[in-house]
Amino acid sequence: MTQEEFEQLLKKEGYSFKRAGGEILVTHQGDVDLGFLKSLPPGVVFQNQGNVWLTRLQSLPPGVRFENQGSVDLDSLETLPPGVRFQNQGRVWLSSLKRVPPGVRFQNQGNVLLESLVGDWFKYWKGNIEGVNPKRLLNLMIDKGLFL
Repeated sequence: MTQEEFEQLLKKEGYSFKRAGGEILVTHQGDVDLGFLKSLPPGVVFQNQGNVWLTRLQSLPPGVRFENQGSVDLDSLETLPPGVRFQNQGRVWLSSLKRVPPGVRFQNQGNVLLESLVGDWFKYWKGNIEGVNPKRLLNLMIDKGLFL
């Protein structure tokens, strides 16, 4: 999908956005439900005021960022590209994820569901170390290549 096709889709669905350089900033005031999409163009930044549903997305291109005020649902993804950052205010659902390359960062405020990798929300994983922030441990494990 090209950026132009994605812009047309956002218009059709009634989601506000703006262009900033080579990026498309999704600025909608509520939830963005694009659960029917299987792909996104590069350079999309979700800055909407609610959740983002991309439940059928099969691949995530480099340069996509999540800075939205709610959760992110990427249930069908099996891998992430290096450098993806989750800076959203809610949870991140990645229940089908099978590998996470170094450079992926979870800086979101909520928990991270990694059901295929650890069997549950990472916060409740039995391998967590008491006194160590679970997301800090998760990011360290990703950097060490433990989920490749």
